[in-house]
Amino acid sequence: MKKLKVEDVLAVTKGELIIGDRKLELKSFSKDTRKIQKGDCYIGIKGENFDGSKFWKEALEKGASSVIIENVDLTNQDEIDWKGKTIIRVENTLEALYEIARYKRSLYDIPVIAITGSVGKTSTKDIIANVVGQKYKTLKTIGNNNNNIGLPFTILRLEDEEAMVLEMGMNHFGEIELLSSIAKPNICVITNIGTSHIGNLGSRENILKAKLEILEGAKNPKVIINNDNDLLHKWYEENKNKLDIETYGIKTTSDLVAKEIKLEESKSQFTCNLKGKEKTITVPVGGEHFVLNSLCAILVGKNLKIPENQIAIGIESFELTQKRMDITELKSGIKVINDAYNASFESMRASLKVLGEIKNARKIAVLGDMFELGKFSEELHRKVGEEVYKNKIDILIGSGENIKYTIEEAKKEMNPENIYYLENKKNIINLLEKIVEPGDVILFKASNGMKFYELAERVVNLWKK
Repeated sequence: MKKLKVEDVLAVTKGELIIGDRKLELKSFSKDTRKIQKGDCYIGIKGENFDGSKFWKEALEKGASSVIIENVDLTNQDEIDWKGKTIIRVENTLEALYEIARYKRSLYDIPVIAITGSVGKTSTKDIIANVVGQKYKTLKTIGNNNNNIGLPFTILRLEDEEAMVLEMGMNHFGEIELLSSIAKPNICVITNIGTSHIGNLGSRENILKAKLEILEGAKNPKVIINNDNDLLHKWYEENKNKLDIETYGIKTTSDLVAKEIKLEESKSQFTCNLKGKEKTITVPVGGEHFVLNSLCAILVGKNLKIPENQIAIGIESFELTQKRMDITELKSGIKVINDAYNASFESMRASLKVLGEIKNARKIAVLGDMFELGKFSEELHRKVGEEVYKNKIDILIGSGENIKYTIEEAKKEMNPENIYYLENKKNIINLLEKIVEPGDVILFKASNGMKFYELAERVVNLWKK
């Protein structure tokens, strides 16, 4: 573990040591007093509606060895009471977090793989991290901690790892540029350019610009992109002679292409050319998009000189972050697919395609609103309705303000008796109790704020009894 001391924090943040030990080593960091562990350094992050610096005493009482705070004046009694602890005052705790993470990153000469894209970031991260982990001790983004707070805290978890796999998310311009400047990746992955956050950015072309900010903090990086994506393919053609880019795809001629794809309910299989030989790869999740994610992981593995057999093992043994295509089989053969952590048109389409490919089962889609689509919301929700009947979904249940457009569109081709709109999502459980039959497969999909993952969990508990 590379040592990070109080004196280093003072230097990079231009902070002031109120009391404490300049030589104290800071091994672990926290921003949440509810999760403080003994010896942590607590950073009092200030947000729009919350000032973490107000809770510095609570952090110390719970075992923190040190705190980094802003806009707090200590009394003489405070300095007496907390003698033996370390208190650092900075001008801005959020900026201090960035600088400390930048410094911690600079201590490590290791491969850093950064991943962004409109959809598939988290699952691609999971696969890549498992592949990289076959050869290197690997630190990865936990869950969806991919923003301006989650990423720096991930970097601050570095100990003796030999590689790092980081997910980078964004809602607006400038956000990924910041993350890239902190992480300084060696390998930059862009999974696709879709419609997530199009309401904020105005067009898919602008989304591409925002995603390309991943290159800003990188020095001569290897860039790995999904060549099947129209905008990424166009960007590749324009930049292939300027940057070090590798491509993967299924439909488009690329550096790595999946062939002989076999899609099943709970797994996929494909072949690809590795060192002049065709190798069969098994993915433990169904869906063509996971084939693409796996191709991406193979290219990352090859660039890190990981042996082919270890790459294959990494893909075959990876586990998805929860609430992303979680499949639970219940009594009477009922299956629940919980893919309700987030939603965009592209991820809706992918999930409905997976559901539609399931054989010998009645397919039920429980769908909620997709957020941050702005003026494109009606159009994209209607396109989801088209995907519902294209994939021969048997029953559609919707709840949400904009999912009404999905319902309207689906009714053009589906039997209206198999379509339900419920203003109150709580009534979905009651409806499912009435209509679900043995062998049914139920998909839950919506943006995170709709909390459809809670419905999925309730259904699982209901039929487990």
